[in-house]
Amino acid sequence: MLRALAVDDERPSLEELLYLLNADPRVGSAEGAGDATEALRRINRALESGPDGPEAIDVVFLDIQMPGLDGLDLARLLGGFARPPLVVFVTAHEDFAVQAFDLKAVDYVLKPVRKERLAEAVRRVAEPRAAAQHGSTPRIPVHEPDPDQIAVELGGVTRFVAVEDITHVEAQGDYARLHTDRGSHLVRIPLSTLEERWRSRGFVRIHRRHLVALRHIGELRLDAGTVSVLIGSEELQVSRRHTRELRDLLMRRTTG
Repeated sequence: MLRALAVDDERPSLEELLYLLNADPRVGSAEGAGDATEALRRINRALESGPDGPEAIDVVFLDIQMPGLDGLDLARLLGGFARPPLVVFVTAHEDFAVQAFDLKAVDYVLKPVRKERLAEAVRRVAEPRAAAQHGSTPRIPVHEPDPDQIAVELGGVTRFVAVEDITHVEAQGDYARLHTDRGSHLVRIPLSTLEERWRSRGFVRIHRRHLVALRHIGELRLDAGTVSVLIGSEELQVSRRHTRELRDLLMRRTTG
């Protein structure tokens, strides 16, 4: 059973997070801290008591923007510990995702927190921990990469996402965020590389920041000269440079 510490300076957010964590059967205990300094004190006590001690902590669910020591600062400090707890960031801001994964975060959950999304984050913590306790390690494939899948790494564990499940891809510097109906994953691959790799699989560039799967486009919208596409419930703008190509591809897809 996981022992969790939730850290958030906003009391309602902290209480909601603790409620969801305590309702998850894989979580044995979940306690809260109102700021990163308090959390650091608790983590230090936990490490002093040992991995099986009464104050042990397996994972920290950590807000980012807090007064004083923020969540990223705390994660950097934990990175210097010999046996730190795992970190899942829980934040209302998308802008820190690259920094978060550079700090070896297991997951990055956006507020408002959905029960299903938090359950996925708990799974990403629980599975590698259970494997380690049973003396097993994730298998590393020795064959050539499967073109139907892309590897994503979370907390040192490699998972595989089916390319057909990816609805669109968003550029984030030298990284790309892969979006699926069940969540998103950050990979250290430029968008231009994925555009070239997946062009034959029905992906098309619609903007300097977005690559989309044609099969997942639900609507093409025209509004006062602005073109956008609807993918699920998300509307993405199409740049003028890419509008004609997208229209042609959608037309051929409809009539082909």
